[in-house]
Amino acid sequence: MARVTLEGVKKTYDDGVVAVHDVDLDVADGEFVVLVGPSGCGKSTTLRMIAGLESITAGKLLIDGRVMNDVPPAERDIAMVFQSYALYPHMSVRENMGFALRLRKLPKKEIGQRVRRAAATLGLESLLDRTPRQLSGGQRQRVAIGRALVREPRVFLFDEPLSNLDAKLRGEMRRELAALHRRLGTTMIYVTHDQLEAMTLGDRIVVMSQGRVRQVGPPTEVYDHPADTFVATFLGSPPMNLLYGTVDGTEEAPVFRPEAQPSAVIPLPRELVARAQQQTEHRLLLGVRPEFVHVAERDDVSARRPEVLTATVELIEPLGHEQLLHLRVGDAQVAARMPRRVVDRADTTVVVQFEQEHLQLFDAVTGVGVS
Repeated sequence: MARVTLEGVKKTYDDGVVAVHDVDLDVADGEFVVLVGPSGCGKSTTLRMIAGLESITAGKLLIDGRVMNDVPPAERDIAMVFQSYALYPHMSVRENMGFALRLRKLPKKEIGQRVRRAAATLGLESLLDRTPRQLSGGQRQRVAIGRALVREPRVFLFDEPLSNLDAKLRGEMRRELAALHRRLGTTMIYVTHDQLEAMTLGDRIVVMSQGRVRQVGPPTEVYDHPADTFVATFLGSPPMNLLYGTVDGTEEAPVFRPEAQPSAVIPLPRELVARAQQQTEHRLLLGVRPEFVHVAERDDVSARRPEVLTATVELIEPLGHEQLLHLRVGDAQVAARMPRRVVDRADTTVVVQFEQEHLQLFDAVTGVGVS
């Protein structure tokens, strides 16, 4: 096991393109950290710099306190699992898993022991004599992980290893990877564009965009308290609702007046407003997750209440135990995740309320959240 530290790590290519900007990250010994972000955000490049497959333009990479910038990949004691299984088709599972150890000229007995241990850990004992073409996609991915596992590295690196699998197999492999980490306790750094993988696998997640780290933290913390509007809209399906507006009312009873429906006033927590007034003088965005939006059929009484928004249902997505409502409020759109059927058809007029304790404010110019 090992501690991995990045200090101001930067990657600039020969044509001047900066792929990664000054990344600072400290991965604790035995921690499972997931780098997540859209395509082209720099997450795989960061992982490849840790592996030694990409040179580091500036900054330092340390493993257990030792600077590794110029250390060859083979000497970093790191094992990497790629998106492509890259198994040798003419070799058996046993031979594929032990190939790297044979190159290192380890004794045959030790190679056999390591392969058997890894096979037992991954449930591959009965498949050791098969070739890759005789395996399913999930089994091939387990062999690829086993090939890394037999090396007994200090750090495991995973570069989107599940993206070639179907949804059912991805779910199964996520559970297997989480269980593997619990058993081994080895430091793992995992790259994915899939927010579900990030949220379910990582002890901490690192959200990246345009080569920069936007936020680092435990999955629930990043989801519940996004640092900026990029994180707010990247994590979550559907993403956090954002409404432009201004803070109004008295100091004791502040409200948010949305531009999309100025006649409505949304009560705000006093502490949140006080922090917003200290941190920004710009226009504001109100943020709320779809699960904290409540929708009800409109009646004459509810329609006259100032603390509710009036909306039109544009689309209903039935999801079995719940329904996802896509609403239009003035010129803005709001998504609501409801645990039961509340609306039967589109084009219905409804009233909308937000849970006050889950409201967040963002600077509309910089996108930075009020903390």
